[in-house]
Amino acid sequence: MGFLDRFLGQKHPQMMGLDISSSSVKLVELGQSSSGELVLERLSSEPFEKGWIVDGQIEKFDEVADAVRRVVARSGTRTRHVVMAMPAAAVITKRIVLPAGLREEEMELQVETEAHQYIPFSLDEVSLDFCVIGPNSNSAGDVDVLIAASRKDRVQDRQGLAEAAGLTPVVLDIESHASRLAMTRLVAALPDQGKDALVALFEIGADTTSLKVLREDELLYDRDQSFGGAQLTQLISRQYGFSYEEAEQKKLSGDLPEDYGPTLLTPFVDSLAHEIGRALQYFFTSTPHHKVHYVMLAGGAASMTGLRERVKDVTGFASRVVNPFENMKLGPAVREAKLKREAPSYLTACGLAMRRFVQ
Repeated sequence: MGFLDRFLGQKHPQMMGLDISSSSVKLVELGQSSSGELVLERLSSEPFEKGWIVDGQIEKFDEVADAVRRVVARSGTRTRHVVMAMPAAAVITKRIVLPAGLREEEMELQVETEAHQYIPFSLDEVSLDFCVIGPNSNSAGDVDVLIAASRKDRVQDRQGLAEAAGLTPVVLDIESHASRLAMTRLVAALPDQGKDALVALFEIGADTTSLKVLREDELLYDRDQSFGGAQLTQLISRQYGFSYEEAEQKKLSGDLPEDYGPTLLTPFVDSLAHEIGRALQYFFTSTPHHKVHYVMLAGGAASMTGLRERVKDVTGFASRVVNPFENMKLGPAVREAKLKREAPSYLTACGLAMRRFVQ
């Protein structure tokens, strides 16, 4: 589903995924081989300075738009159609039940009537979308419908960014839906095609880490916590007297003093692993579940040295670092070294690019 989908029900044209987070913009373009395999054609990223985007709100529009232009230019893409996403915190979602067999216009009317109950501002101020999920399990003849609403100004900000970079936004998704779409391929590649496996997906962002517990296509649990990779950047900045931007750049390039590993990185990795362990314990105490089969780590901090092993030690569960491009062919423009280093941070961007192949 998307607040903006100009090609709904048609075969989508060539289009790329553009993931705008609090710390960077990431671009992914996928193609398809003659045998139907996905091909990673391009990936590129451009960092943001701290404060450009705060809590999903674009505070420095011109600076962010310039970064989007740079990431598009660096990628070398000629594609101008783009899929973007809203942060989950900027979207109200609600699952409702409606009679099956309604015409599109009838369903729209019902959705608007229902939406009044759940949206705390006037419908004139929001962009509203919905999609039919499937038959309702408790009531024959009814279907489950997912409603999504976001304030028009937030939607227009995202559209405006694309247009300022000379792009045409064709789908506006929700970040959490995009990352789950990318995960469907990875879960299907697990033993027994991931059937009945409980997968705890930790997306470690700059400021926030989200835990989603998935069972095949079903989202069982979703919770955000306020810890992330920016805390390590702040420690580096304080320890060595760098500006925040210098500290972030040196963290990514590995250009840090010899004592960085034992002094800062190892204690931070240990602290992060214990935060992940606590988040899982909270899931166990607030649901009937008492174990997961896999802990999957995504986001910029996921590939930190020693994190996967430490998470396995702390939680006792099999732990993996996510590569959303696993089992994809690589196009000639993709540098393998960059891909290997940065792949976990492209989960949402990959899911957005996959929208081209999902009706």
